[in-house]
Amino acid sequence: MPLHSSARFFRLLTADCGPYVFNPWTQRDERNDGAFNGPAARRERLRAHLRVQPAQILIGEAAGYQGCRITGVAFTSERLVMAGTVPRIACRGLRLSTRHIPWSEPSATTVWNTLHTLGIAQNTVLWNAFPWHPHTANSPQSNRTPTRSERLLGLIVLDLLLATSPKATVFAVGRHAESMLHEVGRAAIPLRHPSMGGAVLFRRGLQRAMMAK
Repeated sequence: MPLHSSARFFRLLTADCGPYVFNPWTQRDERNDGAFNGPAARRERLRAHLRVQPAQILIGEAAGYQGCRITGVAFTSERLVMAGTVPRIACRGLRLSTRHIPWSEPSATTVWNTLHTLGIAQNTVLWNAFPWHPHTANSPQSNRTPTRSERLLGLIVLDLLLATSPKATVFAVGRHAESMLHEVGRAAIPLRHPSMGGAVLFRRGLQRAMMAK
């Protein structure tokens, strides 16, 4: 069954992950969501992103407040969506947030620039091993590492995602993602995470891997 139409997959995404976790596909961010954004819009963007048989799947650690929390798609940002950088996703130039300027996520920009440069943007799917947004107490615009119990919830969804694309080459973006992929028994090509000065190593690593395929 195509993942974008899998009722079980989207049902798993409605899970209650406990305190200090925002669910982009069931919750509205009253402080940031614009009139044309919210959980339904994010679900539709995710369905559009998954409407492909991927040759590559890049897995990150968790959704972030500058990216997936707003867009509903891993490794994206409001700015990239508005610019039409993400295949199959269109917002007709409409703002997703009420922020004075569109949200921009540096790692997402690096990832998509690299995918387009390598000519693999159209058949690549992006995901987070913990798909929801974990944040610190009383600070929704922050990121934190998921707890062990939270990670277990994400692994169920991750396992289903990977099972639907057994022929895809899987990449672990960062050590946390690599560890979580190991927990579901899926081999992955490790890539340096683009953050914290890792952009050049990320680009080189993905380029080398694609040349070796």
